[in-house]
Amino acid sequence: MTLLPEPRSVRKIIGHQEALKEFRAAFSSGRLHHGWLITGPEGIGKASLAFHLARVLLNGEDFSAPAGRRITVGTHGDLLEIARAYDAKKEQFKKEITVADVQPVQSFFHQTAMDGGWRVVIIDGAEYLNRFAANALLKVLEEPPAKTVMLLTTSAPGRLLPTLRSRCRLLSLSPLSDQEMKTLLPAMDGALLRKAGGSPGRALFLSQDKKGEIASLLDCIFSPHFRMDNDFWQKISSMTRDERLFALFCDGMSAIVAQKAREILAEGNLAQSAMWAEKYTALSGLWQKLEQFNLDKMVTLREAFALVTP
Repeated sequence: MTLLPEPRSVRKIIGHQEALKEFRAAFSSGRLHHGWLITGPEGIGKASLAFHLARVLLNGEDFSAPAGRRITVGTHGDLLEIARAYDAKKEQFKKEITVADVQPVQSFFHQTAMDGGWRVVIIDGAEYLNRFAANALLKVLEEPPAKTVMLLTTSAPGRLLPTLRSRCRLLSLSPLSDQEMKTLLPAMDGALLRKAGGSPGRALFLSQDKKGEIASLLDCIFSPHFRMDNDFWQKISSMTRDERLFALFCDGMSAIVAQKAREILAEGNLAQSAMWAEKYTALSGLWQKLEQFNLDKMVTLREAFALVTP
């Protein structure tokens, strides 16, 4: 299976050159903002860009230099990364970033930097900050120590506290071009790359449906002759026992609904397009509640099917 390098190990940023140029210009001007919010679809390379920006600040762009090597292996004393913790027992990431997770930021920013340089904190997946954690970071952003920068990545900026967003300068990342996608994933099927919508991470995610079983199930649901018979429910029940396939299925259902909304809008039917857009929003809410509250998958799927089928 094709794999992308870990964000801290990415040697060259493919795409996102405008965002990188904007950050470099701010840095060169001597008026670098203390908080940056890096937004864009999941899998587009937000964390990779965040680590590259950290390298710019910490003189670590040369991977063979001491600072570069320390960033790569995670031992640089002036760089702190915070993300959702992994629960080894449940074999999944925890549902949120807690105040305990972000507590080190305050003391980290008040330590003396190496060689009088910068201190950088990366918050990867800021949409998972719970309210207490977000408020703790807000206090730091309101009175940041000199030569400190916080880089927050998120694919759902609307889930952040408005006050937290307002303290950050926005770097909005666009999908990669077809050529950039091919450069990153040269061995991947072109049709799959196009389906990924300019997101390398999404392309790898979609490639997990090797046998096409998820695509087949989704075709059934959106078929005009769709019937929820026993055979269908047995396949659905089997699918829910595999976390990887279940995630693909939920993502695929949302993607089809979003595509329908776009196609109907292109035809000029505003009312029908709005209806499908509402279905997409409702589906997104269902998946979010499922993850947050660990709801029953089959019950949630029945609600989802009721939303998208006549």
